[in-house]
Amino acid sequence: MNGIKTTQRAHQLQQMQEKSYDLVIIGGGITGAGIALDAITRGLSVALVDMQDFAAGTSSRSTKLVHGGLRYLKQFQVGVVAEVGKERAIVYENGPHVTTPEWMLLPFHKGGTFGKHSTSLGLRVYDFLAGVKKQERRKMLTPEQTLQREPLIKKDNLKGGGYYVEYRTDDARLTIEVMKRAVEHGADVMNYVKANRFLYEKKKVKGIEVTDRITGETFTLKGRVIVNAAGPWVDNVRDLDYSKNEKTLQLTKGVHLVIDQSVFPLQQAVYFDTADGRMIFAIPRDRKTYIGTTDTFYGNEKDTATPRMLEADRTYILDAIHYMFSDVTITEHDVESSWAGVRPLIFEGGKNPSDISRKDEVWEHDSGLVTIAGGKLTGYRKMAEHVVDIASSRVQKKTKKKFSSSKTEHLPISGADFGGAKQFERFIREKGEEALEYGLSTQEGRRLARFYGTNVDHVFRLAHAASGLELSGSLTPSIYAQVVYAIQAEMVVKPIDFFIRRTGALYFNIGWVREHKTSVLHLMQNLLGWTQEEFQQYERELDKEILLAVVPYDRVEAPKE
Repeated sequence: MNGIKTTQRAHQLQQMQEKSYDLVIIGGGITGAGIALDAITRGLSVALVDMQDFAAGTSSRSTKLVHGGLRYLKQFQVGVVAEVGKERAIVYENGPHVTTPEWMLLPFHKGGTFGKHSTSLGLRVYDFLAGVKKQERRKMLTPEQTLQREPLIKKDNLKGGGYYVEYRTDDARLTIEVMKRAVEHGADVMNYVKANRFLYEKKKVKGIEVTDRITGETFTLKGRVIVNAAGPWVDNVRDLDYSKNEKTLQLTKGVHLVIDQSVFPLQQAVYFDTADGRMIFAIPRDRKTYIGTTDTFYGNEKDTATPRMLEADRTYILDAIHYMFSDVTITEHDVESSWAGVRPLIFEGGKNPSDISRKDEVWEHDSGLVTIAGGKLTGYRKMAEHVVDIASSRVQKKTKKKFSSSKTEHLPISGADFGGAKQFERFIREKGEEALEYGLSTQEGRRLARFYGTNVDHVFRLAHAASGLELSGSLTPSIYAQVVYAIQAEMVVKPIDFFIRRTGALYFNIGWVREHKTSVLHLMQNLLGWTQEEFQQYERELDKEILLAVVPYDRVEAPKE
């Protein structure tokens, strides 16, 4: 991706305005990124815009699992389980630096959601539908074996457990790496650009008018096919069009809490019952444990862009922890961070939030607009394939161009060019040794290589260059390199882009954010040429995110915004 100084943004947007694309995509979450990659690798020309940062919506606020959705078997959503279950292994193979297998423990207690026989049968069917490889197929555990894997689980009425594999991911990093691969193949993408209205010829949509939210300038983008992949804002985009079906979204909110392992020393990922009959995850990650998610209707709050943890959300999850891990003593003061996300589900009247299908649908409008709604992170690639099948067929009829079928099943995303998942650990070891040549420790080299994959060479070179500079404040060559790389290669515009979507630090290492935020802001100011007023604005934005990651929104004293 290109850098994002104001002049560069204006220049890139001007170039985009002068082109005519086969496909223009509204929305830069995982769905839009997947569509951009699928389309550009088939030979279509592609532009993509997002009114926020890439992955700033649902795609950085999920449970951070690429999973098949075991609970959907109970709802008889067999097709959903079969399709996304098989996709887990594909997503992992194409990007093991952002996705990794995670053995999941499903304990069952007397009177719980799952029993011994239903768990055994459910996991066996799950393995079959998802095409699970032999070494990752489910195991059934005795109560003693269950407690051996996770001693914190409550012992009363424990009947045993199921043991199966899910895939843990960094949802925002996954989205960014998919987007970067699309750009590497020639897609033009831009964050902080909002679609204002559609442009028509003979009642058929031919483009969009957009505003750069950084400079305030307005541009037009022309496309043979326009795709609405705006996630929670799908209905807002559809409202700009004159043609609309009777379908609508139902937004639900999910909240996760992050707690240090010194307080909640979970050693094993667990999928467990709550007192009210739902199921949530507790997952160890980077010396933290994160727990979630809640599932409540989201409709009264005004701001879809920034859903917040409320006191009731925090209480619900803390109660769930105490219900399943009865010996763990945790209070609200132990919550280090949190995040809240909105799921853009397709409305089904009379259903509870947890019962609404996660299946995606594609809607073709009379105007020619194509909308993709619903869906799961895991199924992004198949969703993209479906949309691009429609778009490429239309473009082919208009232009007589020939396009291939989807190429993404065996296409590594950016940073994954090390020869497949089996080569990943060897790659990490080699890069750890190579890091010494750049003035970094083996441990730091391995950490960076695991995070950036094959793009780590760029980060190493920047760190080496930084070793000859006088770094201010708390900056180290490694931190300097990550900030510069995020600007040069990942289109970071604001500090919150770096601390949330590019590193995940605000969620999983909030103390690190507090320690380094001032130094990082000054570095970004120097690199991007902010005015002092802009510096103060971005600092306030970051401070607000830090505060609301810890304190429930309804407990913050006015003014909240």
